[in-house]
Order: sequence, then structure tokens, then C-alpha cells
Amino acid sequence: MFNKIIVMGRICHELELKTTPAGLPVMSFRVAVDRRYQSKGEERKTDFFNVVAWRSNAEFISKYFGKGRMILIEGELQTRQYTDKNGQQRDVVEIVADNASFTGEAKQGGSAPGGYQTAGSYGGYDAHPAASSSAASAPAPGTAKTPAPESFSSMPDDDYPF
Repeated sequence: MFNKIIVMGRICHELELKTTPAGLPVMSFRVAVDRRYQSKGEERKTDFFNVVAWRSNAEFISKYFGKGRMILIEGELQTRQYTDKNGQQRDVVEIVADNASFTGEAKQGGSAPGGYQTAGSYGGYDAHPAASSSAASAPAPGTAKTPAPESFSSMPDDDYPF
């Protein structure tokens, strides 16, 4: 069986890192994801997904993300039930995050924690080092025609080799 979900959207509210009684870091938040299509004459619709992150994922998200920031979440879709304060049985569907990633969005109005300043630079590390390197030049005649992995970042978006 397979259960994998990937969503990319904006964080809907301020993040709060909590700790369980057992000492595990945990964070719950919502992500707003615009739908790809839009009916003519209507506003674009948005879906909201509940996300739960544990341990180092929760710490990472609380350190580098905030309200309004774009985030990519990979995880599993899970359901659970609880009884609300009125005694009603409620069902909840949420994404349990396995991984959280930057999307390449530039931070507006200054730098974020960790030195994040531009779309291609995180914490002082260039996200696409081969793009500025002269090592990504064309292979010499008679060598393998498959480009080295570092040269893929310099290929146009519509010209992938597969």
C-alpha cells in the first residue's frame, strides 16, 4: 500500500512549536493551496490542509518558516477521531509531515533566520552552485553524452532529457 501526499502552499497563521509531556517537539498548522484551474469569471479557489510535524521537522519549520511563507510539505495523509467539548464525534484529516522544503521564494523585506536572503541562497549556501560554475560546460567530443548531474540546473525548463 502507498500513502504519499505533496502540497505546496502558504502557511496560514503564526507557528507555535509545542512540546509533548514526553518532551517531543510538535507543531500543527494549516497550509493554503491554490487550485490549478479557475472557472472563467470566478475567483481562484483555495484548499486548506492541516499539517502536523514532529521532532526535527517541527523544529526546522519553526526556525525557518512563518505566516505567509511558501512551504513544500511531503508526508502521509492520516485520519483520526476525537470527541469535541459538546460530546460530538469529529473526524480530522491531516498531513503528517515527513519532510518540509523551501520553495525558492525570495523573502520580502529583509532576511529570514539562517541568512535566507534570495531565491537561490539558503544560509549562505548557493542552491544552484553549478549555474555559476564554468565546470558545467559541454562535454568534450568522444565523451559520454549524458550531462553530469551538476549541469542539469543550467538546462532550459522545457528541454529535459527524459
